[in-house]
Amino acid sequence: MKFKLPAFLENIESPVEGEVALRKFAANPLAFGGDLDLFSAGGEGAGSGSVAENSAIVVGIDEVGRGPLAGPVVACAAVLKSPDALLTLNDSKKLSRPKREAMFEQVKDACACYAIASASVEEIDEMNILEADFLAMRRALQALGFPGLNESAPEIPIEVKGSLNDALSSSVACHPGLVPGSPLALNANILIAVDGNLKIRGVPAEKQMPIVKGDGRIASISAASILAKVFRDRYMDKLEELYPGYGFDKHAGYGTKAHLDAIRRQGYTPAHRKSFHPKGL
Repeated sequence: MKFKLPAFLENIESPVEGEVALRKFAANPLAFGGDLDLFSAGGEGAGSGSVAENSAIVVGIDEVGRGPLAGPVVACAAVLKSPDALLTLNDSKKLSRPKREAMFEQVKDACACYAIASASVEEIDEMNILEADFLAMRRALQALGFPGLNESAPEIPIEVKGSLNDALSSSVACHPGLVPGSPLALNANILIAVDGNLKIRGVPAEKQMPIVKGDGRIASISAASILAKVFRDRYMDKLEELYPGYGFDKHAGYGTKAHLDAIRRQGYTPAHRKSFHPKGL
């Protein structure tokens, strides 16, 4: 099922503004009309004022690498320390590679926690790119400690900082009446903001909100977008060292003319997706 952009995000002008609005929604959905098909307010005290607001966090999640002919698909799940933790956050596609690289460590520092995971070329060919996307996303969420997931380890080691429990502990620490690890803290509202119009298969639907063009609307999705993109670009640089002459460090595996010409000259590598072979090659 494809989802439309929620009405309260239609006029958002910046990722920081979107992050603020989404955190308010996560804390108290009833104030936005209580659309429980999008997100079910769980846990004692949800929507009841400052306690709920202090115990609500947004996990932005995005992927990169759906379209290339080669290389893995990479997903990142990220929780920002605050909506304005890094004011320059934006859709990674709107930033040049040098700009993304320059921001990489800043984005990491702005996150209370994040995890970058992947699905391999073999997994993409075996299950199709959409299911591989979902697998990479579930692996990232699992690495952060999201409950109920039991995915295998990916071929590329996951990069992770902190956990959802750490983020929740920081959140509830803002309220002196809450104790980290208490039932209220453990049942705090967690909203997974997914870039696009689909929910992640295998993750509770009531905990997710798909956001069309979310990488330009929600700061935590912007952060996930940049971290995933830089991580994958650097991996593709390594593939160029392993398979020189294909230009992976320039086109990141996408089907550019230079890439197609290299395939014609040198053939396919193990890094190429068998299910993505373009016609005419």
